[in-house]
Amino acid sequence: MVAELLLSFFLLLLSLLFLFSVAKSSKSNKPISTPLSKSYPLIGNYLDFKANWHRRVQWTSDLLQNSPSATCVLHRPLGGHELLTANPANVQHMLKTHFHIYEKGDFFRRTLFDFLGNGIFNADGDTWKFQRQVASHEFNTKSLRKFVETVVDTELYQRLIPILSTAAANGAVLDFQDILQRFAFDNICKIAFGYDPAYLLPSLPHAKFAEAFEDSVRIISDRFSSLFWKIKRAFGTRSEKRLREAMSEVRDFAMNLVKEKKEELKKNSSIESVDLLSRFLSSGHSDETFIVDIVISFILAGRDTTSAALTWFFWLLSKHPEVEANILNEIHEKSEVPIFEEVKDMVYTHASLCESMRLYPPVPTDTKLAISDNVLPDGTLVTKGTRVTYHPYAMGRLETLWGPDWADFKPERWLERDTKSEKWSFVGRDPYTYPVFQAGPRICLGKEMAFLQMKRVVAGVLSRFKVVPAAENDVEPEFIAYLTAKMKGGFLVKIEERSK
Repeated sequence: MVAELLLSFFLLLLSLLFLFSVAKSSKSNKPISTPLSKSYPLIGNYLDFKANWHRRVQWTSDLLQNSPSATCVLHRPLGGHELLTANPANVQHMLKTHFHIYEKGDFFRRTLFDFLGNGIFNADGDTWKFQRQVASHEFNTKSLRKFVETVVDTELYQRLIPILSTAAANGAVLDFQDILQRFAFDNICKIAFGYDPAYLLPSLPHAKFAEAFEDSVRIISDRFSSLFWKIKRAFGTRSEKRLREAMSEVRDFAMNLVKEKKEELKKNSSIESVDLLSRFLSSGHSDETFIVDIVISFILAGRDTTSAALTWFFWLLSKHPEVEANILNEIHEKSEVPIFEEVKDMVYTHASLCESMRLYPPVPTDTKLAISDNVLPDGTLVTKGTRVTYHPYAMGRLETLWGPDWADFKPERWLERDTKSEKWSFVGRDPYTYPVFQAGPRICLGKEMAFLQMKRVVAGVLSRFKVVPAAENDVEPEFIAYLTAKMKGGFLVKIEERSK
C-alpha cells in the first residue's frame, strides 16, 4: 500500500515536471515531421502516439505510405525524436553498407535486458559476433537439417494432425493461433535444446513456463510506450511486479535446461549431440547466465515468428479459395518425393507464404540506434543517438514497391511461368525491399529452417483438412505487435476433414 502511494506521488511529480519543463532547442538539421501527425511544443507527437498505441504499427505504416520519401519522424516529449523509414535504399544503408553505425544501442538493450539479457537479439559487438559465428556454423550442418526434418514431422503427425482430426470429428472450435504456438514451442525446444516440453498434447495442457514467457513478451514490449516503467520496476509494482515473477519462472526453466544438458554431455561425451544448446556448450562457453540468454532468444525466435506467419497464412487462405486450390494441387504432385525435396520444390506454396508475410510480417518493425551522425540515401540527416526504425509492415504496403494491387493477396507476384514447360519458378525480391528476415550481417539464420517447418505444416494440414474461421462476420482480425506479431483474441477455427 505504501509503495503504491509513493509510486502515485512520483508519477504526479514527474507529470508536473514534464508539463512545465523547457523543451530542448530544435536543430535545423532534424527531419520534418509528417503533416499527418501533429507535433506540439514540449510533448511532440505524444498525443497521436498515445491515441494510436493500440494500432501503432498500422498508424506508423499510414504515415510512411503518405510520405513522398517513405521516411518520416516522430517527435518524442522534451525534444527527442525517432526516424521511421520504408525506403529500401535506406534499409540497405542501415543493415548492410553502414551496419557499423546502426546498432541495437543502449536504449534497446536496457529496455529488453530483463528478458533477453545478452542474447543474440539484444547484443552488439563481440558478444553478438560470438553467438552469430557459432549459430551460423551449426545452422549450416546437414545433421541439424536432418534433425529438424525428423522433429517437425514427429510433432506434425503424432500431435498436430491427431488433434485436428479429433476437432473435426467433434465439431470443436480451436484457437489455431494457440495450437500453432504450442506446435512451434515443442519444435524449437527439441531442435535447440533436445528437450520435449510436450505442450501440444490432446489436453492442451497449461504450462507455467509458456504462460510466463507470453506475459514476459507482452510486458517487456509495453515498456517502449511507458514513461514510468523504471519507477514501477524500482518499486516492484503493477506490470513490473508480474514481469519479475514471470522472468523468474522463465529463467529458472532455462537454467535447468542448461544444467541438465551439461550433465548429459558429461555422461555422454563421446556421443555427438545435434541440438543447438549442446553445440554452444561444446564450443567452450561455460557462463550459464550467458547460455540462458541464448536459450531464451532461441525460444522467442522459434516459437513466435513461425506461428505468427502461419496464423495469418491460414486466415488468408480461408479468404482465397483459388490460392488454396493451387496449393493443394502442388501438394498432391509432390507427395511421393522425399521430405526435403518436397518442400524445396513447393514453389507456389513458398510464394504464398512470402506473400502472406509481405502483408503480415512476424516482426513488423525493427529499431536501431545511430552511434554517429550520418546521412541516409534519401538525404535525411541522422544525428548521433537517433533511433531509426525500418518498417517491413509498411514496406509490404507501398504502391511504389508492389504496384497498385499491393493490397491483394497474390502469390503470382513472386512467380514466373516457363513458356515451354508451363512450370512455375520462384522469383524472390531483394532483402532490402522485403526485409521480413532482416538483411545484411544480421539476416535470419533460421530462414531455411522456418520455411521447411512452415511448408511441412501447410502440406500436412491442408492435404487432410480445411481450416474454416469460426467468426461469423467478414471483419479482418486485428493485427497487434509485441516483440512479434499476434492476432488479437486468437484465431478461432473449425476443422473440416477433406474427402479422401
